[in-house]
Amino acid sequence: MWKRFSSNRPALVGVVLLIAVIAVALLAPVLFPNGPWKMVQRPFLMPMAVDGLPLGTDTLGRDVAAQLAYGAQVSLLVGLVSTLVALLIGVPLGALAGFYGGYVDEGAMRFTEFFQTIPNFALAIVLVAIFEPTLASITLAIAIVSWPPVARLVRAEVMSVRRREFVDAARLAGLSKPRILLTQVLPNTVSPIIVMASLMVATAILLESSLSFLGLGDPNALSWGYMIGAARTVIRSAWWLSFFPGLAIIITVLALNLIGEGLNDALNPHLRQRGQKP
Repeated sequence: MWKRFSSNRPALVGVVLLIAVIAVALLAPVLFPNGPWKMVQRPFLMPMAVDGLPLGTDTLGRDVAAQLAYGAQVSLLVGLVSTLVALLIGVPLGALAGFYGGYVDEGAMRFTEFFQTIPNFALAIVLVAIFEPTLASITLAIAIVSWPPVARLVRAEVMSVRRREFVDAARLAGLSKPRILLTQVLPNTVSPIIVMASLMVATAILLESSLSFLGLGDPNALSWGYMIGAARTVIRSAWWLSFFPGLAIIITVLALNLIGEGLNDALNPHLRQRGQKP
């Protein structure tokens, strides 16, 4: 798998970009010990206008580079945690529906379709507006709108795997249904789940940025979407305030998508067989 993944140059570029973003997020307290909220110079300084302020200052004289580094922490945290919560909801539900079928499948899919009748972004806005906009509520809202595709994917994969010979052999060996599901079926559905998870992190970052842009972000947490939303009124006179956080979002989402495509090529058995020599 690693050999196939490493031969995919766009995927390696995505890995390098993502490592760079994570490194900036982790080193933010070291690189900018004063934090992102402290005023360091006069407002609206252009990038490279003053030594020590490579990306200039915002409307209140705060360091844009510091905001960008600390914003990476928030955006990545929301993306990772919301994806993990969505997987914790969607994987068990999809696995039970696909393995047991019948009324379990019918009930689970009707429950899933209920959440899919409302557009994801609209539902996320409603959920965040109902509760106080905090990182926890935003993360939970993104997770709630993200789990239905996971459940459907896992259901389809489990339905495919449960018909294979090794599952029949496990039944003949006397294994219980829960044990067969946990030890025989679910391990064979990990590959598509990993690929989808990498893409879900990118989608979650975009959703969080969109919510923050609309003013539904946590006012006490600085994210890239918050930076763009705060700078939209001065986009003509201070273009760099929205350009750099927008560029950070593009780079991160692009990196995650490249990694997702690389994982799909490396883990997809059909593509692997197609690439083998006869």
